[in-house]
Amino acid sequence: MSTRGTKVERNSVSNQPHEIKYEAHKEGISQQAVWNAKRSAGNQRSAIEKKIK
Repeated sequence: MSTRGTKVERNSVSNQPHEIKYEAHKEGISQQAVWNAKRSAGNQRSAIEKKIK
């Protein structure tokens, strides 16, 4: 089992629909709001969550 890259994957949100849906459900907001926050804050999960709040 490879462990290379797992930390990077946990700390970022990709453009895949299931990741956007998960983040929207977790934060209790719409998927469009996550897309907008991701567009302005970048891929880092912490930056997106800060932008949402």
